[in-house]
Amino acid sequence: MMREIILNGKKVNDESDAYVIAEISGNHGGSLELCKEMIESAQECGCDAVKLVKRTNRELYTDEYFNKPYDNPNSFGATYGEHREALEFDWEQYCELKKFAFDLDITLFATPFDIPAADFLNELKMPIFKIASGDLTNIPLIKYVAGFDRPMIISTGGSRWEDIIRAEESLREGVKIAWLQCTAAYPAKIEQMQLRVIEEMREFFPSNVIGLSDHYGGILSGPIAYIFGARIFEKHFTFGHAMKGTDHAFSLKPDRMKRFVTDLRRTKWAMADVKKEPLPEEAEPIRKMAKAVYLNEAV
Repeated sequence: MMREIILNGKKVNDESDAYVIAEISGNHGGSLELCKEMIESAQECGCDAVKLVKRTNRELYTDEYFNKPYDNPNSFGATYGEHREALEFDWEQYCELKKFAFDLDITLFATPFDIPAADFLNELKMPIFKIASGDLTNIPLIKYVAGFDRPMIISTGGSRWEDIIRAEESLREGVKIAWLQCTAAYPAKIEQMQLRVIEEMREFFPSNVIGLSDHYGGILSGPIAYIFGARIFEKHFTFGHAMKGTDHAFSLKPDRMKRFVTDLRRTKWAMADVKKEPLPEEAEPIRKMAKAVYLNEAV
């Protein structure tokens, strides 16, 4: 069976280019205009998609936690609940963002953190659903989202194989899933990336596309993961590392995101030919460097 998933019309498989998702998350700081600028920039960088997160904060948190004081340099509100609410977009704003992305020919989708948020995104007809690492064991949410019959991308940070298997077994046959290797550290060090797990995932899920949800602050991880068989890449995106918010420090700015995408494309090209044969471009250098036998005197 061919390993393939179709993400809003784009086929992703072993022979395809990397599918790159610019993870905006809350890096827009609650600003619709900034979010639009980031979507446009991601498209200019060559990304295939941009991703947000959607929470129904009153559903997620107790009153005590919602009203807990949240006073730090990255806070957008006096309480944790107010902080979270400040980073949410409403229905009209999501509709505006979806049309904006559509006009730029870049896919917009989001991660629901709860069932009402999933319903919200489903009503928006989001083409893809992402399940965060923290919800890999949230079987009710996974089964609920699977009922929408849209492609699902599931991150696996902080998990063991039994967690992944339990999530996979909860899904009905026919649901299109891509599994992402992920280290749920923010940021993740390069030695924590566990990129060879991608090979294990490919072996364990022979019909599923495998990818990388990447919290490493550099770009080395992408090409390595592509060589190991990853084809979907989620990378946090920002306009500045010193901006207000917890994710900016390990996110890629536009120049680095563009390089990340370019390097992934080049990695595919570098792997294109498996034959060991001389290239036409090698003929002259080899002619100049090669040794030959000459006689010092006539025979």
